[in-house]
Amino acid sequence: MDEGARSAVRTETEVELYDFGRSTTLSREHARILEMSFEAFARQWGSLLSARTHGRSQVGVASVSMQTYDEYARSLPPATTLVVCALPGSDARAVIQFPASLATAWVVQMVGGRLGGEPQERPLTHIEQALVRGMITDAIDHLIRSFDGVLPEGISITGIQHSSQFSQVAAANDPVIVAVLPIGFAGGSANASVMLPASVVVRSLAGGPANTPEVTPPGTIDRQVERAPVDLALRLAPRSIRPHEVLDLSVGDLITFPHTADRPLELMVGDQSIATAAVGTSGARLACVVTATTPEPAQEHP
Repeated sequence: MDEGARSAVRTETEVELYDFGRSTTLSREHARILEMSFEAFARQWGSLLSARTHGRSQVGVASVSMQTYDEYARSLPPATTLVVCALPGSDARAVIQFPASLATAWVVQMVGGRLGGEPQERPLTHIEQALVRGMITDAIDHLIRSFDGVLPEGISITGIQHSSQFSQVAAANDPVIVAVLPIGFAGGSANASVMLPASVVVRSLAGGPANTPEVTPPGTIDRQVERAPVDLALRLAPRSIRPHEVLDLSVGDLITFPHTADRPLELMVGDQSIATAAVGTSGARLACVVTATTPEPAQEHP
């Protein structure tokens, strides 16, 4: 076999290694729902930015993926703007991220100024934070409506941070949903991102409540087990025979069992003996009369 054929065989037999650090993935259906939701949000956020900054802005969706929080944090520039949001009924946090230069450009345009030169990469002042907070609050309302029940109502901003390296919004290995949103405006373009806790989003997509923990009502499992149908069987004392005896069986053969006529039969549920019983009748049907119950293992004494 020549070198080209060997290379083709290696390519065909190449397998994808399983990443135990990212055991949770999105199904195709859930991924498509998230993509459509983020696309709807991108359109609405673009209209909101255009109205607030008095200039044309466009927001798109570059990618939607599930990552760990550590992967998301390492993908961000060291200096940026992180709007941290609290979800009602949950300790999880969401993040809306955009470059610090983009935030300062928005502030300049919102107060009626014009962009001149390169926007500054710096933390926002208290007044600037108030302006940005008001705009992002409206964007959060659009995000909730775009997700149509997947996200809970009442998401609020808890703070604005400026360092991705020192902002610990979630545990490093926590799975998160990340959407990268390119924003185009008169002065250029930049990438923003939205991070949502996967624990809340996936549970909502699967049909569970978005803001309440999954709690099984007491007694539900017991009631379900009590109502589950089981098969009962009467069993004679078993006998062991060799395979060739089974293969030689024919119609009319007599097989004896080591079970005396006065010995009760075992009443079985699966492989578990629950009682002993004697054969009887009930009208025209065969029946059994329970003679003794088998004690549970915890009740047996040595």
